[in-house]
Amino acid sequence: MQAVTLSPKFQVVIPRPVRERMGLKAGQKLTVVEYEGRIELIPEKEIADLRGLLKGADISVEREADRL
Repeated sequence: MQAVTLSPKFQVVIPRPVRERMGLKAGQKLTVVEYEGRIELIPEKEIADLRGLLKGADISVEREADRL
């Protein structure tokens, strides 16, 4: 675990080892979530990266008689 410092402009630098392990790129968007007294940064995914996410999912659902 590494500590970071909050700048006077309320900015933090994500340490290089973390950026490299997470595959973060400059300009990439992160979602900020406050949860139980902590701040979490969640990288947003490109639509193309989500391709195949549901591969193999069971999509069979029973339909109502009046729906096709």
